[in-house]
Amino acid sequence: MTEAVTPQSPFDPPPLPPEKPGAAGAAITPKDIRDGAAVALVVGVAGLLLGLLWVWLAPRVLYVSNGEAVFLRNSESEARIGADGTFFLLSAGLGALSAVGAFLWRRAGGVPLVIGLGAGSLFAALVGWRFGLWLGPSSDLATAALKAGKGVPFDAPLQMLAHGVLLVWPMTAVVVHLGLTALWSPRDPDPEPAWAVYPPPHVHADPSAPQPPRP
Repeated sequence: MTEAVTPQSPFDPPPLPPEKPGAAGAAITPKDIRDGAAVALVVGVAGLLLGLLWVWLAPRVLYVSNGEAVFLRNSESEARIGADGTFFLLSAGLGALSAVGAFLWRRAGGVPLVIGLGAGSLFAALVGWRFGLWLGPSSDLATAALKAGKGVPFDAPLQMLAHGVLLVWPMTAVVVHLGLTALWSPRDPDPEPAWAVYPPPHVHADPSAPQPPRP
């Protein structure tokens, strides 16, 4: 015997559309990982530029020796704070530039790219800090005072009083990149409605089924 098939009512909800093959697969590809690693490497090397600019643009703090001890030449100078401010501004500018460069290179974005940008930016800030200290005046005040002579001002070594400025580059880079991605990245097409995939249920009704009487 053949089982009777009950036609679907027009008021029944339409069936769900079939899932696309591979839709549940991993969204991260090996190319995405390579791109993220490349961004981290390039941005990390750019930390050398930060160190060079910091040494060049940071305000100088002058020390002077009386032959027995070393003193600040101007105890009211704000140059020591200015070194942190210079590092802050340079990090913010380089962070924005690195974010724009990464976005122009790979407009699609992606999690590996953002992670690579953030990690590379943090490494670049650390490299710029240590490289700037290495390029700057010597931290051996006794030797520097001896070379300068009694009563002759000499440059103090660079100092970073607020180590939180090391986070400026990665934070700026990630925020700017996410903003650019949200505004100008390619959009995914909207999914088709269910009625476009499946016609209304009454179209598939059994023609031999009894029809309701017309008024």
